[in-house]
Amino acid sequence: MEVKKNPKANLENYVKIFLQLGLVLALFMVYIAIEHKTYERSIDDLGMSTLQIEDEEDIPIVEQQEVKPPPPPPPPPTPEVLDVVEDESEEEETIIESTETDETEIIELDDIEEVDLDEEIEEDVPFSIIEDVPVFPGCEKGDNEKKKSCLNAKMQKHVQRKFNADLAADLGLAPGKKRIFVMFKIDKKGEIVDIRARAPHKRLEKEAIRVVSILPKMKPGRQRGKAVGVKYSLPIVFNVE
Repeated sequence: MEVKKNPKANLENYVKIFLQLGLVLALFMVYIAIEHKTYERSIDDLGMSTLQIEDEEDIPIVEQQEVKPPPPPPPPPTPEVLDVVEDESEEEETIIESTETDETEIIELDDIEEVDLDEEIEEDVPFSIIEDVPVFPGCEKGDNEKKKSCLNAKMQKHVQRKFNADLAADLGLAPGKKRIFVMFKIDKKGEIVDIRARAPHKRLEKEAIRVVSILPKMKPGRQRGKAVGVKYSLPIVFNVE
C-alpha cells in the first residue's frame, strides 16, 4: 500500500511564516535594547574630613647677648729714673777690648795633638771589593783585574793537582756532581788562615782543608795602601761515578 503524504505536514509551505516571525522577533529585541534605560550612579557625601594638626611647640626666643671686647692691655711700666751724675764725680767705665788681631801680632797656640789619619784597617775585606788583590806567585804582571783572574786560575789548578778525587768513590756517595765550599782568609802577611769547609762527608771536608792549607804564600792584599786580611771563597766541584 503506498503511503500518501499529508499536504499540511510539508514544512516548506510555512517558510515564509517562519521568516516573518523571525524578523518580528529580531525587531522586538532591538526595540527592547534601545528603550533600555541606564541611570547615573550617585556617590553619597562622605562629609568633611578634619585633620588634627598638632600644636606647634613654642620655641623660646633667645636674646643675643652683646659680647664685650677684652679690656686693653695695661700700659708699659714707667721707665726707671736715671741717675744724673755730675761731671765732677768719678765713675768707673767698662772698656771692651777689641778681639781683632794685627798681622804683626804673634799668637801663641797650645800644643796640637797630631792625629794619624792612616790608621790600620782592622776588619777583613772581601775579595770582590778589595782595592789591591793578593798576588799569587806568578801573577805579578798586569792590572788589578788581571791579577784577580790569574789568582782564580792558579787556585783551580792547585786544587785539581792536589785534591784526591778517588776519596769520594771510596766513601760510597751516590753518583753525580758533588760540591765542596771552602772559606779561608789571606792575612796581612799573605798566609792562609781560618780555613773552613762544608762538604757531603767529613773526610771530604778534611781533604779540602788539607789542599787549601798547602797553598803558597802570597803578597797580601791592600786597602787604602795598607795591608789587610782578605776573605776568599773557593768552590770545589767533582763528579762521582
